[in-house]
Amino acid sequence: MCKNNTKILVTALVMVVTAALMIEEATSIPICGVNTNDLKKCSPAVTGNNPPPPTPQCCKVAKAANLECLCPYFTRSGIDPAKIKALGTNCGITKNPSCLP
Repeated sequence: MCKNNTKILVTALVMVVTAALMIEEATSIPICGVNTNDLKKCSPAVTGNNPPPPTPQCCKVAKAANLECLCPYFTRSGIDPAKIKALGTNCGITKNPSCLP
């Protein structure tokens, strides 16, 4: 009897973990050439008063993204355009989108 309860518990746990992973994947929406979950990798580099330099993972995302397409999202999110421009410079992106000064 105990073995059956353990099997049921393990099976239930596997199902819950699988569902959680599926939900995480479902919340990522492709936009402007990248997934929204990937964009979060750059959040520290463009927020706060003194943001740290972008990580290599952030730069990979920034280089893959269509930055021109992201312009409306920059303005709606309240991110300082100077921080976006600094991110591009730090990642070696030479062409800034038109929405940046």
